[in-house]
Amino acid sequence: MSGREGGKKKPLKAPKKQSKEMDDDDVAFKQKQKDDQKAMEALKAKASGKGPLGSSGIKKSGKK
Repeated sequence: MSGREGGKKKPLKAPKKQSKEMDDDDVAFKQKQKDDQKAMEALKAKASGKGPLGSSGIKKSGKK
């Protein structure tokens, strides 16, 4: 009777992934994604300062 038999088995460690070398296309793609992310953040910050767009509520005509 060893003390380690019962209970949950410990999962094996997954081997570490090799860091693949990135070619020029990958580097350009990553850079483009970063630029797009920064642009989106800037637009979000700019838009958050304003109120909701086009919310004039229910328009009522002057006629009764």
